[in-house]
Amino acid sequence: MRRKSLWIGVAAVVVVAGGVAGALALRGGGNKALEVQTAKVDRQKIIEKVNGTGTIQPKIQVKIGADVSAKITKLAVVEGQWVEKGTLLIELDRERYLAAVESAEASVRSAEANATLVLQNLEKTEKDFKRAQELLALDMESQAVFDATFAAHKVEVARYDATRDQVEQARAALKQARDDLSKTTIYAPMAGTITDLNKEQGEIAIGSQFQPDVILVISDLSEMEAQIDVDENDVVAVAVGQEAEIEVDALLDQTLTGVVAEIANSANVGGAGTTDQKTEFEVKIAITDPPATLRPGMTASADIFTKTNESALSVPIQSVAVRTVDQLVMAGEDRQAAEQRYTADRDGFVEIVFRVESGKAVARQVTTGIQSDELIEILDGLAEGDEVVTGSYRAISRDLVNGAVVTVNNEAAPAGEGAERGPAD
Repeated sequence: MRRKSLWIGVAAVVVVAGGVAGALALRGGGNKALEVQTAKVDRQKIIEKVNGTGTIQPKIQVKIGADVSAKITKLAVVEGQWVEKGTLLIELDRERYLAAVESAEASVRSAEANATLVLQNLEKTEKDFKRAQELLALDMESQAVFDATFAAHKVEVARYDATRDQVEQARAALKQARDDLSKTTIYAPMAGTITDLNKEQGEIAIGSQFQPDVILVISDLSEMEAQIDVDENDVVAVAVGQEAEIEVDALLDQTLTGVVAEIANSANVGGAGTTDQKTEFEVKIAITDPPATLRPGMTASADIFTKTNESALSVPIQSVAVRTVDQLVMAGEDRQAAEQRYTADRDGFVEIVFRVESGKAVARQVTTGIQSDELIEILDGLAEGDEVVTGSYRAISRDLVNGAVVTVNNEAAPAGEGAERGPAD
């Protein structure tokens, strides 16, 4: 985003401010040398960063809600309290669920008694059927009586199968009722600190799988992370394992360190369909040795170190400007000569640095690499030891033309320089 801002800001100044008009004025009668500041091109360490803002959150936290609906009869913890796994947290009103268990137990007993009665009838019809079968074989019983006995036996077999199913259903209902009753007492699923308590004793806990009703939150504060939002143009440079520095608004003059632990695959889009639309990705940074004063929900900002060059050929970031090929035509030459020296990008701009040669500022097309807040890497176009123009920002971005006569004054930067540099920061 810094590179994008640099190009947009400088290009806007060049085009809107009338760089061509300034160039014509200096070429036409400009005997007065423009005062600039310079520096030598040298090798320095450059760390490219991606930044974002967000909040501090525990790496592990569990939201505790009720699986059944009932009034809270006891809250056994307070916010900020440390609890061990298995500690009693909440008790809900259990009268209704006790009644449901007793009713289910009665249903089981009734179903089992009915099954016993049917079994006795089944055994009787089975004996009658066997006796009729024996008499029929001796021609001592009619076929009609045998058929009636056989049918009665089959009916009792079916009735017994049905009663066994009823017993199983009653037992399942009893199991469900006992499970509901057990859920009226809630225990801690993990060791941690109560970081949020949303209800009071006497309130109703709504048990639902589709609409969570969070009663309290347990968090492991020994492992904290910063959840920050990173712009879609920057997130492509972020990778798991990269180091980061985190600043928390509440912890003044204290910088925390961490490592990128997770990068979201889907984006968060804010202000969709408006001019303020932002597309960002959530990045989680695991904080190394979080201080005891760190709390969930604190506002934080982070710089993620995406690339590092220990010995980059570099210049101050304000030294890099953009011009069109027309603006790079030197006095006494035509546009074709400029086209042979400079190659514009698809937007028609050339990325340049002004190098001081024999008292003149000569534009050199450069290829840039990574950049920090103050320095930008030069991959091609300059050599170590070259003297380049570093200020003023107004001169580089608007007033300075290719081949202009300059006078160097490195004693002090012009007043207001920092304020002028805004678009490139």
